[in-house]
Amino acid sequence: MAGKNSYKIDFKYNLKVFWSLLRKYRFWVAVLLFLVLIEESIYILNRFLFKIIVDKGTDFLSGILISEAFIQILLIIAGVFIIVSLINIFLNWSVIHILNRVEVHLMQDLKLRFFNHIIDLDHDFHVTHKTGSLISRLMRGAGAIERISDVIIFNFAPLILQLVIAVLSIIYFDWVPALVLFITVITFLTINFFIQKAQEKSNIIVNKTEDIEKGATADIFTNIESIKYFGKEKLIKDRYKNLSENTKTNYLKNWDYFKWLSAIQSLVLSLGTFFVLYFPLMSFLNKEITLGTLTFIYSVYAAFISPMFGFVHGIRGYYRSMADFQDLFSYGKIPKQILDKPHAKDLEIKEGTVEFKNVNFSYGKRKIFSDFNLNIPKNKKIALVGHSGCGKTTLVKLLYRMYDVNSGAILIDGKNIQDVKQESLRSEMSIVPQEAILFYDTIFNNIKFSNPDATRQQVLAAIKFAQLDKIIQTFPKKENTIVGERGIKLSGGEKQRVSIARAILANKRILVLDEATSSLDSETEHEIQRDLQRLLEGRTSIMIAHRLSTIMNADRIIVMKNGNIIQQGAHNELIRQPGEYKKLWDLQKGGYIK
Repeated sequence: MAGKNSYKIDFKYNLKVFWSLLRKYRFWVAVLLFLVLIEESIYILNRFLFKIIVDKGTDFLSGILISEAFIQILLIIAGVFIIVSLINIFLNWSVIHILNRVEVHLMQDLKLRFFNHIIDLDHDFHVTHKTGSLISRLMRGAGAIERISDVIIFNFAPLILQLVIAVLSIIYFDWVPALVLFITVITFLTINFFIQKAQEKSNIIVNKTEDIEKGATADIFTNIESIKYFGKEKLIKDRYKNLSENTKTNYLKNWDYFKWLSAIQSLVLSLGTFFVLYFPLMSFLNKEITLGTLTFIYSVYAAFISPMFGFVHGIRGYYRSMADFQDLFSYGKIPKQILDKPHAKDLEIKEGTVEFKNVNFSYGKRKIFSDFNLNIPKNKKIALVGHSGCGKTTLVKLLYRMYDVNSGAILIDGKNIQDVKQESLRSEMSIVPQEAILFYDTIFNNIKFSNPDATRQQVLAAIKFAQLDKIIQTFPKKENTIVGERGIKLSGGEKQRVSIARAILANKRILVLDEATSSLDSETEHEIQRDLQRLLEGRTSIMIAHRLSTIMNADRIIVMKNGNIIQQGAHNELIRQPGEYKKLWDLQKGGYIK
C-alpha cells in the first residue's frame, strides 16, 4: 500500500502549504488579478473596435455613411486604440514587475522554510537520506513555486477572466455562439484535465528516477578518489549509463502522453470552430447580425485558441509543480523526534560534570544500554575503549541528544539535558572528530565557524596553538586558502589541526575526542597528540579510542563491552589486571583494535 501511495500526489496538503506561503502576499496577488482583468477587458475591447470598423466600413461602401463621417469614426477609434495600447503596455510592465518580486520572495520563503526544517530534523533523518536528493528536491521545489505562480497569472487567470468577459459580450449579440464557445472551452479543458490526471503517476516516477540519478551522481563524485584508486572508471560509467537509461525511459513514457493529448485537442478545436462559425453565419445570412458582429464573434473565438493552449500548458505546469512539491513537501510531514520541552532554557556549562544515570537505550529492537551508569567529574580526562559496537559512539550521540534515552537521564552540571534547548546543549560542548569535514571555504572561516563572534586575533591565536601557523605560511594565501570540498586540498594532519583550532576557538568546558588521530601517520599523530594534551588542560574530556596508546594519560579508562562497563581505572592499573583491557593491550602493543 505504501508503494502505491508513493505515486500519488497529495494535492490538498501541497496546496495548503503553497497558500500558506502565498498568504503573506495576498494583497499583491489581488492587485495582479485586477490588472490581468483590465488587460483581458482591453483584449476584448480591441476586437469590438475592429467590429465597429467593419460595420462602419460596410456602411461607407454601401453609401450609407459619408467619407468625412467615416474618417471621423476611424480617428476616434485610432485615438481610443492608442490610449488603451499605452494602458496595456503599462499594465504588462506592472504585472511582470510585481510578479517578479512576489515570486523571488516566495522562492526564498519556501527554501528557507524547508531548509530550516531539514536542518532541524533529527540525526537519524540525515544519515538515511542522500545529500544529492535533498539538494535536488529543494531546488526543484523553488522552481516549482515560480512555475505555479506564472501559471496562475499567465495561464489560468487570463483564460477564466477572458471567458467570462467574452461570453457576456457575445451573449449581447447572440446567445448560441456564446454557448458553443463556452462548451468548446470547457470540453477542451476537461479532456486535458483527465489526461493530466492519468499522467500523475508518471510525473512522480520521473521525479523519483531523477532524484535517484542525482543522488547517485553526487555519491560518485564525492567518492571520485576511490574510483580512481581502484581503477573502476568503466564500472562507474556503466552504472551511470544504466541510471540515465532508466531516466530516459521514464521521461519518454511521460512525454508520450502528449501525442494523445494533441490529437484530441485538434479534434475538439475543429468541432468548436465549425459550430462557432456555423450558427453566426446562418444569423448573418438571415440578416439578424452584421458582418462586424460575425467578425467580432469569430475573432473572439480565434483569440481563445492561444489562451486555451496556454491554460493546458498551465495545467501541465500545475501538475509538474504539484509533483515537485510532493517530493519536497513530504519532508514537512516528517516530525522532529528530538524535541525541546516547552519553556526549555539555554544551558550554560560552568563546571563540566557529566553523569549517565540509569540510562536505557535501544536502536529499534536492538538493545544498546540497560541501566547504564557513568559519572565524569569536572576537568577529568575519561577514555572509552572497546570493540566496535560496544556503545562508545552511541554514548556521545546520546550526550549530544542526537537520540533521546528511552529512560534514565544524562546530567550536565546536575541538569537533565532533556530540560534544556538542544542547540544550546550542543553549542556548549566541542568536538574533535576522527575526520574533520570542512566547508568549501577558507582555513580562517572554517576555524571561525565554531565561534562566529571571535576576533581575527583570537582565530590567529587558535591557529598558532594548533601549530597550524607554520604550515599555512607555505600556502600562497596563508589562512585565506580555500580548503576545497570537504577539505580535500589539505592533508589528513592539516585538516585535523584545523579541527583542533576550531575546538580551541570554541573554548568549551566539555570536549569530545572521537578517535581524533586514528587515521593519521605515526609522526603526525605524535605531534597532534601533544597539541591535544595542551587542549585538554582544564576541561572535562571524553575520548573515544581504538588505539590504546592515545589514551594512556587519561585519568580514567572505561572499558566497554555490549553496552556495559566491564573495567575502569588508570592505564597502569588496568594493564596489571587480568581482563579485557590487558588482553587488548597485549594484542595491540600500541596498535589498533580490529
